[in-house]
Amino acid sequence: MPKLHIVLCEPQIPQNTGNISRTCAVTGATLHLIRPYGFEITDKNLKRAGLDYWDKLEIFEYAGLSDFLEKHPDDRIYYFTTKARHCHSDAMYPQDRDIYLMFGREDAGLPEELLVQHPETAVRIPMRPTLRSLNLSNSVAIAAYEVLRQWGYPDMTAQGDLTKYEWE
Repeated sequence: MPKLHIVLCEPQIPQNTGNISRTCAVTGATLHLIRPYGFEITDKNLKRAGLDYWDKLEIFEYAGLSDFLEKHPDDRIYYFTTKARHCHSDAMYPQDRDIYLMFGREDAGLPEELLVQHPETAVRIPMRPTLRSLNLSNSVAIAAYEVLRQWGYPDMTAQGDLTKYEWE
């Protein structure tokens, strides 16, 4: 069974990383954090955003982008950026291997030298041209659920139960 991986390259805002950790927990995705961060992992805002899910996460940390890339030379990585030519929902996310979705700093995105080396897997989420970008945690959720939709939502519940009533 393939696994979804969320990669945050130099995240700066602890609340975003906390929200993303919660998204990873409820989807079963692994979270990869690339230093330097704009906060400490012990930051109360980070833990508050995903506190009751923190123990449900699989998290890996890396000293820097080169450290991550050296440890994942053959992995399929999709680079999310406002600068890409391809739409994230047009990409086909293979079900026969793990998929890595990489996101850059909130204030700068991913390095352009990285993007130009991977033009076919650099993807963007469509938005109005007059605005800079979506919030990072929203972008991660949109991207993760597109992959999971294409995969048929593996190991996820697609139907909920009412607490005071029953569905007919």
